[in-house]
Amino acid sequence: MKNFLNLIRVHQWVKNVFVFLPVFFSGKLLMSEYYFPAILGFVIFSFISSCVYILNDYRDVEADRLHPEKKNRPLASGAIAPKTALIVMALLFTVAIGLCLYFATWKVLVIVLVYFGLNIGYSFGWKHIPVIDVNIIAFGFLLRVFLGGYITGLPISDWTVVLTYSLALILALGKRRGEVLNEEIKGNTRKSLEGYNKSYLNTALAVTCSITIVFYVMFVLADEVQERFHHYVFYTFVFVVLAILRYLQQTIVFNKTESPTKMVYKDVFLQMIFLAWVVSFTLLIYFK
Repeated sequence: MKNFLNLIRVHQWVKNVFVFLPVFFSGKLLMSEYYFPAILGFVIFSFISSCVYILNDYRDVEADRLHPEKKNRPLASGAIAPKTALIVMALLFTVAIGLCLYFATWKVLVIVLVYFGLNIGYSFGWKHIPVIDVNIIAFGFLLRVFLGGYITGLPISDWTVVLTYSLALILALGKRRGEVLNEEIKGNTRKSLEGYNKSYLNTALAVTCSITIVFYVMFVLADEVQERFHHYVFYTFVFVVLAILRYLQQTIVFNKTESPTKMVYKDVFLQMIFLAWVVSFTLLIYFK
């Protein structure tokens, strides 16, 4: 069972909490009628993203066997046969599409199919195109937010789109930097990392982090945001700055962002910052 859980990468499902953002920011989190569609959206995206992970592992099995950590993945290690992995992928895909057709709208189905199609392109070559690859990853997070909005029938603000995209781009660039560093240590370069180097990624990260902070400050200073929440929402920018600085420290000083998900799970300081931001925003939205 452990091998199958690793195959579908259950630990990566934490990324799909972006599905809940429309419910959270709309102030509907305490309304029970939104629970089922939001959770359903999370399940659908978790299943379809697991299909993508299996496809990537199937395509990269030979390269993964040469990687110090990825060699332990179920397909690379031989714990699960390729044919079995494809069967699991087909089952997950069928269930995800079935849930869309039975419970959701055609818009949700389109988002799921676009995400899957985009990642097929990513697995079969687009990941080898510098800049395009990290933007595909960032767009995948946007699709999570869009699915959350369409499946619950809640609007998605322009600020949510901009901030989600820039934040996801930070994570993607940090991941690429970790991979580049790992390849430099081993003394070779994978095709997927051609067009990147540490200097370029450091600059790209600095630019993207700066833009994200500016976007967030503009967001909390916007008249409609201050009217909807409270003037005190402005002070939440402190948590965003702290979180970004901590992520840059983990990336540039400690080189721990080749796997952003693993870093988030292990970094207590980053978890505390995120929790403080969630609590402060929750109080401003629901208890003002």
